[in-house]
This record gives sequence, C-alpha cells and structure tokens, in this order.
Amino acid sequence: QVQLVESGGGLVQAGGSLRLSCAASGLTFSRYRMAWFRQAPGKEREFVATTWSGGSGSYADSVKGRFTISRDNAKNTVYLQMNSLKPEDTAVYYCAAGMGLTFDYWGQGTQVTVSL
Repeated sequence: QVQLVESGGGLVQAGGSLRLSCAASGLTFSRYRMAWFRQAPGKEREFVATTWSGGSGSYADSVKGRFTISRDNAKNTVYLQMNSLKPEDTAVYYCAAGMGLTFDYWGQGTQVTVSL
C-alpha cells in the first residue's frame, strides 16, 4: 500500500520561508518521479515542481527562483524549500508520485498560509 505523507505546512508572513516534506512508503522511491502541486481556494490544482530519480528538477514559472525541490532516496523523502513566500502562495500543497507523464499516487495535503 503506497502512502505519501506531507508535513511542514503552516502560517508564515510574506517574505518568510517554509520547508515541506513528503515521506513515501510502499513503493521503490528511487524509481519514481516526485512532484509538488498546490490548490488554492476556488482554484484548480496546479503544478509547482517536479524531480526525477536523478534529482534534477523543473518548476512552474510562478515559483522559479524561490522554491527548490529536492529528494533523499535513502530516506524516501522529497522536500520543497519555499523562500520569499507571497500571499498568492497560500494553498494546500500536495505531494505526488508517478513513473511516467502522470502521477499515480497522491498525499493528503498540507496547508500553507502566507499572511501580509
């Protein structure tokens, strides 16, 4: 049974930082492409960042230069370091895992709220 468990969300002031973690179990983590998505109230879920098994990553334009995705295959964990946070980054952040172009497994989400 595959499980993805996010943590690290919370309330932060604009300009601050947070680090999200996603611990995976029940899969061969190193073989999976991992990603972060987010969903703000009243909006559709959107892509944030992804990393392949080798560790390289790509980002949505809205977070490029502020967010960094990384993974520790020994700990079966993917991270999202978020710096220079803006109120528009407020959303529920989801971790996802997949082996191709789609994502097969999703976490339950963690709330990130950025205040002025």
